[in-house]
Amino acid sequence: MCFIIQIMKVAVFNTHKFEKEYLVDANDNKHELKLLDSYLNIDTTILAKGCEAICIFTQDNGSAPVLDKLHEIGVKHIALRSAGYNNVDIPYAKSLGIRIVRVPDYSPNSIAEFTVAIILALNRKLIRSHYRIMEMNYSLDGLVGFDMNGKTVGIVGTGKIGRIAAKILHGFGCHILAYDTVIDQTLVEECKATYTDLDSLCNQSDIISLHVPLKEQTHYLVNEAQIAKMKKGVMLINTGRGGLVNTQDVINGLKSQQIGYYGMDVYEEEEGLFFEDHSEDILQDDMIARLMTLRNVMITSHQAFLTDTALKNIAETTIENLDCLEKGLPCKNEVL
Repeated sequence: MCFIIQIMKVAVFNTHKFEKEYLVDANDNKHELKLLDSYLNIDTTILAKGCEAICIFTQDNGSAPVLDKLHEIGVKHIALRSAGYNNVDIPYAKSLGIRIVRVPDYSPNSIAEFTVAIILALNRKLIRSHYRIMEMNYSLDGLVGFDMNGKTVGIVGTGKIGRIAAKILHGFGCHILAYDTVIDQTLVEECKATYTDLDSLCNQSDIISLHVPLKEQTHYLVNEAQIAKMKKGVMLINTGRGGLVNTQDVINGLKSQQIGYYGMDVYEEEEGLFFEDHSEDILQDDMIARLMTLRNVMITSHQAFLTDTALKNIAETTIENLDCLEKGLPCKNEVL
């Protein structure tokens, strides 16, 4: 008797060079992966024709009009290569019968460690110092930082990433203030963290780091009113989601020196900008162009997750999720 093995075809949108090897290795020929450079949007849905599933990243467009197009061409599953899913209209996808899976936990250490790296780089002005040395300028003027020991750090969101960031910063001798809907007793006991309301955290913290998911309630969590409640000269770090911060309000805060330092690994208008080489283009985004002129701002291109451990875990979990979808089995990582 001859059995025909059906291999699920998957259109992998927004595939980058840094992740291809990990995806191919993890897949091990289980599924037919159609690796695409294109972002998912209303015009590129046709690239998924003939595929039962698509695989997308944080900058891909999963809005209702796009989902309609995908449904029309027979796409039944969406596998996210990320923990967040704010770029997909989940209720509408479900109404179309499209199952959605994600990667909830790939390496919280990678993002927490990168967060602390940005804090240290901004504080000790490492980037400016490096470029001075490259120009044979060995002066130390303008490079004065501060001791981390004894500083108060506000952690907004004490989930997996925020918890690890708090523990690292506690190791520096920082006092930890925390804001979350759920109190982590481990942080309270091990790091002497004090849970408080957002206004008090802003008022007392020398450094504020954002680690909450982007939801309707957290959109523009940092805005003009909240910035006014912060300590003069505060250091603000966002390695969470771009939409947590009203960028124009932050620029105004930097200009008035209410915000003394700003580290951003994510940006509310990063779609089509981050992950791409625009070195030959004229920059069209006025907000990020303004931020790039400020010496007390550090910008990275959604890089915090980028470790070999994280990429391996993302690829392996994505393929495991696709295995479940192909077999019609329940999936622990399904967005319900």
